Amino acid sequence: MGTDGGPAPLAGERVLDLTNVLAGPFACHQLAHLGAEVIKVEAVGRGDLARNLGADPELSARGMGISFLAQNAGKKSLTLNLKDARGKAVLKRLVAGADVLVENFRPGVMDRLSLGYDVLKRDNPALVYCAISGFGQDGPWSGRPAYDQIVQGASGVMSITGDADSAPLRVGYPLADTVGGLTAAMAICAALNATPRGTFIDVSMLESVLATMGWVVSNHLVGGVDPAPQGNENPTSAPSGTFQCADGPINIAANKDEQWAALARHLGRDDLLRAPAFASREDRKANRLRLRAELETVLTTRPAADWAEELCAIGVPAGPVLSVSQALALPQIAGRDFLARFEDAPGVGRPVDLVRIGAMLDGARPAVAAPPPALGQDTGDILSELGYSGAEIEMLRTEGVI
Repeated sequence: MGTDGGPAPLAGERVLDLTNVLAGPFACHQLAHLGAEVIKVEAVGRGDLARNLGADPELSARGMGISFLAQNAGKKSLTLNLKDARGKAVLKRLVAGADVLVENFRPGVMDRLSLGYDVLKRDNPALVYCAISGFGQDGPWSGRPAYDQIVQGASGVMSITGDADSAPLRVGYPLADTVGGLTAAMAICAALNATPRGTFIDVSMLESVLATMGWVVSNHLVGGVDPAPQGNENPTSAPSGTFQCADGPINIAANKDEQWAALARHLGRDDLLRAPAFASREDRKANRLRLRAELETVLTTRPAADWAEELCAIGVPAGPVLSVSQALALPQIAGRDFLARFEDAPGVGRPVDLVRIGAMLDGARPAVAAPPPALGQDTGDILSELGYSGAEIEMLRTEGVI
């Protein structure tokens, strides 16, 4: 629903989600929350690999793994054997009435199935076809298999994550998959706004990640600086990073000169403002470790939460370093309708709390009404809508086409 009770931004758009695991499902997760009807087309008997992944082995065994639950709420599930001619025919009927198709097979797979863009656009010239892959649809690496960690390593992300002792280090969540999915969702929304419609979108996870590394990449391309791991220090300013307090760490980002001055005075260290070693931003950057040690002589006398509240009050950005559970428990999160609870998700047997998308429209959080689907739960209804009779549907099911 829209934020004013009217249609959601993508209401009336039908999306065929042929994707697996994360990048593609996450892209379609965004589209579903923005109001699109998303039909997840899954392999017969197996479904999305994410159905068997996650921290709860029992749910994974049931085909409702937590990794699947995380980004498939609001979607319908249709099982289809795309290697069978009758399965291909079902997909083509769906495509004829669809607006978007998203797939994240290795480049060339859909063409080998005779279901590539050049074939499907004959049935629907206005189709927005989005192919998500690790490295893009062409180029010397296009045929390589790719998971998130492979892309993190190839993009340079791991080389700049951690510090001199721990790098290269993987980012602690599937960054490349997530960024690739967001890039795909953005491109799809743009293509839906084009006149006339009909677009082939080629999303490379590698390029998507590199595109988000603007400052790092530009420091190399323009400034000639070889990016290096900086740990918890902000390489563009100082004091800006993680500092030790009496009970744990705090993040402080005194990036402006006036913030640096306010910080030093609040800590009772006005003497640092007169020290030649800290006179300018470049001086502070060059002597950042010495500066951190000076500030921690005061910061370690009190808890991080107290310092964060006081520093924010005087305009110095500061905040706690929290665990995921602590972050989700923040009143800031609880008060903005970010989490959704589904009481009766099929195959789960208990309430499921999931995150919505990270945007509000006119003060309201876009949301979906239905929980993540059981494998194939909507197959019969979708085929009936396409004109298949009950007998035909039963035959297709008996013969393993659906």
